[in-house]
Amino acid sequence: MERKEEALTTAEEEVWNRETVPKVMMIVSSRLPQKDLISLLLLNPWIHRTLISHPSLWLALDFHEMNNAGNRLVAALSLLRYRNVRHINLEFAQDVEDKNLQDVRSKCGNSLQNLETLNLNGCQKISDTGIEAITSICPNLKGFSIYWNVRVTDLGIMHLVRNCKLVVDLNLSGCKNITDKSLHLIADNYQELDSLNLTRCIKLTDSGLQRILLKCYLLQSLNLYALSIFTDEAYKKISLLPNLKFLDLCGAQNLTDDGLSCIANCKRLVSLNLTWCVRVTDVGVLAIARGCRSLELLSLFGIVGVTDKSLEALSSFCSNTLTTLDVNGCIGIKNRSRDQLLQLFPKLECFKVHS
Repeated sequence: MERKEEALTTAEEEVWNRETVPKVMMIVSSRLPQKDLISLLLLNPWIHRTLISHPSLWLALDFHEMNNAGNRLVAALSLLRYRNVRHINLEFAQDVEDKNLQDVRSKCGNSLQNLETLNLNGCQKISDTGIEAITSICPNLKGFSIYWNVRVTDLGIMHLVRNCKLVVDLNLSGCKNITDKSLHLIADNYQELDSLNLTRCIKLTDSGLQRILLKCYLLQSLNLYALSIFTDEAYKKISLLPNLKFLDLCGAQNLTDDGLSCIANCKRLVSLNLTWCVRVTDVGVLAIARGCRSLELLSLFGIVGVTDKSLEALSSFCSNTLTTLDVNGCIGIKNRSRDQLLQLFPKLECFKVHS
């Protein structure tokens, strides 16, 4: 009798392990980080088979800030479960070099046919050679980010646009060696671009930016942070972007009220950073207030040429949407109590005033 009960218990446990536990693990695993998901594979054969049989669990590879990430990437992509990977994150990963990306191409190139996003932010050992290798096997890439890479040049961008025709999200922030040639390539090949970050790309000029603004008219996000070389000749053409929602012009020292008044034609603008745009005055801000009535965030930090007139205009036209307003350093705007500010801007959550 005891043996029968033991056998029954063993059978029940086996059913539990074979059927119930894997189902529970599937629910839990979809919310787990990659390293924990991999650890689950080692628990028992039933869980291993269950997890491996669900492709949706293996669509992303995350090596963010990991050591030996280049070799880890090659090893992972050699596994059958990652044959349909869609997203790879190598942001600030260590030991990622051109050779690793060349190895990916030669050893497991078929694994990246469906790759949609590739994050190489902070991978400063990658050069044009690595860009050529990895992009040559990613025909469906839509998002590419290579923040703060001083080795990549116009040649790397040429490889990107030649190999990856579907890119709509492009982050070249801090790529100080790209020039207008890269912007011409981007404008001519990515006319459905949705987001572009050119922060601190210091070799660019009006010519390159104007080509972007003339051809990439679907842009919703444009980041020109810390770029002081552009002039109103280019800034005025930002008005050609009817879908623009996010615009960062921090440090645009040549932007005047004329240029800003043209930008005011971007009716869908939600976030506008004018920090240290020192040539702007009330005239330009008034134009923004009248034209951009969906604004939620506006920074006028460090602009001494704006006064309470700007604040009053923003209150008249943007009070129903504005939640964040930075006027720190705007000595022409007087300090107000929280209650006074809420009378002007009922939805205000963050307000920074000058010291």
